[in-house]
Formats: sequence, structure tokens, C-alpha cells
Amino acid sequence: MEFVTLAERPDLFEAAFRIPYAEGDGAFMQGNVASLLVRAPRLAQRWPEHQLVGLEGKDAVVRAVSVPFSTQRDGRVRHPDGGWDQVAIWAAEDAMDGAPVDTACALEIAVQPGLRGKGYSVAALVALRENMRRLAFRSLVAPVRPPCKASVPFMPIDAYVLRRRDDGLPEDWWLRVHERAGGVMAGLARCSGTVQADLDQWRAWTGLPFDAEGEVVVPGGLAPVHVSVARNVGVYVEPNVWFDHLGGLAARQRAER
Repeated sequence: MEFVTLAERPDLFEAAFRIPYAEGDGAFMQGNVASLLVRAPRLAQRWPEHQLVGLEGKDAVVRAVSVPFSTQRDGRVRHPDGGWDQVAIWAAEDAMDGAPVDTACALEIAVQPGLRGKGYSVAALVALRENMRRLAFRSLVAPVRPPCKASVPFMPIDAYVLRRRDDGLPEDWWLRVHERAGGVMAGLARCSGTVQADLDQWRAWTGLPFDAEGEVVVPGGLAPVHVSVARNVGVYVEPNVWFDHLGGLAARQRAER
């Protein structure tokens, strides 16, 4: 499989972003406001050299999305607790301000249905790492969404990441993909994705009644939604797991092998 950037092949934009990100539950994540800063047209126009397309022959079968940001501005760190949302905001700020950037963040990998589970995601992570080296970035990080946590929404993320198989790899298949691709777990992003909406919107997204105060588990949610019927609002705060793929812990561990 060959990987190219949208800077090299802008004609692949529509084919790349037609690849569905995921199947199943989780429609409520379209209410994540920070994601509006990194919509597909903006990714292609502002950071085309960071958007990879995997080709089999002439067909686009993989999309790998990343954005650059600076860790040198006041209050910045490589692994913010705000995770995905925080990086989307910082990347947009840096682009608007013309600030120099030093770190890239992988936001999304999508594989064509029917090809999932065959190693394409690992190939995309390796290609992202190679592309960052080519662009002379010192770090590639990823706020990884562990999808299997949806089966244990009340479990703290701190406990969830400790769950390992007998071979030492994570139980969660997507965390496992990142480790197999050479990534190193580098921390937690406890407030990585936030969705806040009135209860009618939550009902439309999930089909659930949202008629009682407290915590409500929604299909595909990694954590429960905090519901206030009195205030007619539901707030979802999703945890992710930080991985280093280039620089930091990843570089040190590879050097020690």
C-alpha cells in the first residue's frame, strides 16, 4: 500500500473523506464543538501535508489525519488533559496566529469497511510517523479513544488502561494497535472529548428518554452522560489515552531495545 499526502494529491480529498470513520453507535459525538475547528475542508486547505491517504492501486482505502501545534507557547504541554479537544483548539490558534509548530497530533485513522482488522491501521500509524520525520517534527502524539471502554462506562480510565492480556498487550483492541505500531502509552486525557446539549438533542441522538436526574449510559459512550432534567442539559466528558509515536517516551524506549 502506498501513502500520499493531500498536498501531493489534492484530487484524492473526496475519496479520502468518504471513508467512514467508524460503524455503530456514537452519533452524539457530532455534538463535539471543538471538532468544527478541524473539519475536512479545513484540514485539506490548512494542513494538506499532514493528511495521508493510503492507496491500493488507484483506490483510497485509508485516511490518516493529523494536525500540528506548538508546545512552546505559555501553558502548553505535549499531552494536555484536554486531549483531542485541546489539540484541535491549539492547532487552530497556532494556524491563525502564524505560530511556529513543533509537535504533530494524530486525530483520526479510518479504514474502508471490509478491510478492517487486517493491519491497515498499523500501516497508517507507521506512515504518519515517517511523514512527521520527513516534515522534521520532533514529536508525534495521539489521544487514543479506547472503544471497548464503552462496555464499562463507569470504570475510571486509570483502571481501564491497566487491563492487559496474558501476552502483556492491552485488552482494548485500539490501544493494542497503537502499541503494536511502536507507540508508548504516555498519560491520560481525562477530558478529551466533550459534548453538551439540551435533552431533546440527546433524545434525538440516542433514542433514550433522558427523563431522570443523574448519570445515563448511552450506546458507544466511554463514560456516562451527566443529566440535569431541571436545567434541561446533558454533558458528556470522554477520556482518551495519550500515546507517543515519535519523540518523548517512544524514542527513549526504542533506543533502549
